[in-house]
Amino acid sequence: MPVALTIAGSDSGGGAGIQADLKTFEALRVWGASAITGVTAQNTLGVQDAVVLEPSLVEAQIDSVALDLGVSAAKTGMLGNAGVIQAVARAVARHEISPLVVDPVLVTSHGETLLEKTAVKVMCDLLLPICAVVTPNLPEAEAILGHPIEGFEGMTSAAEEIAALGARAVLLKGGHMQGADSTDVLWLDGQIRMLEVPRIPGRNTHGTGCTLSAAICALLARRENILDACTSAKEFVTAAIVAGPDIGAGLGPVNPGWCRHNTY
Repeated sequence: MPVALTIAGSDSGGGAGIQADLKTFEALRVWGASAITGVTAQNTLGVQDAVVLEPSLVEAQIDSVALDLGVSAAKTGMLGNAGVIQAVARAVARHEISPLVVDPVLVTSHGETLLEKTAVKVMCDLLLPICAVVTPNLPEAEAILGHPIEGFEGMTSAAEEIAALGARAVLLKGGHMQGADSTDVLWLDGQIRMLEVPRIPGRNTHGTGCTLSAAICALLARRENILDACTSAKEFVTAAIVAGPDIGAGLGPVNPGWCRHNTY
């Protein structure tokens, strides 16, 4: 059974982070392992408190999984600071973990910061050159590039700019755009593709980025190619939004378990 490793923060509300990743891994029939980078007290209303773990403990968790279980594919989420990023990069290189999906989590859906601003460049320098896919949303891409992104032409140019930092593929998510469709821009091997699905109305959007990157990771662990993994993951997270449970008073979570009884 393929082993997928998530290196990310914990969400006490179960809607994002490690919890969303492991639910996605299980739904897509890979064994989910985790290296927790931080613990948050959060729910559908926001993050009430958070602490980032010591880099040495994060690195030790990755070592434990890689040395015993092996890792078919891995993804990163909330990393918190430069020290954790450096520890992750060391462990990934030491164990030759590949493919790697980088979800550059900078802020929550409610606007709380999950990565120190000074660590963004460290992430770009150390993780993007060794990743198979990086999955920024528009605010994250703007923070990485240091300039605003406007329209689909701007998204295309931004995807190319981020690819120049070393990632083999860039999936620039368009969820923050307006329109009847939710359109992501995929830069892969020098070509641009548009991944479009109808935009789903409603409040159940908490954990979309985590679920998408986890689905890509799981499908890569199952040895699907990058294009098929990104396309199928987009469809998977769309269905998870539709199936979102009506819980909490704020941004409700998506439901990665929507296909638990299906043969996805």
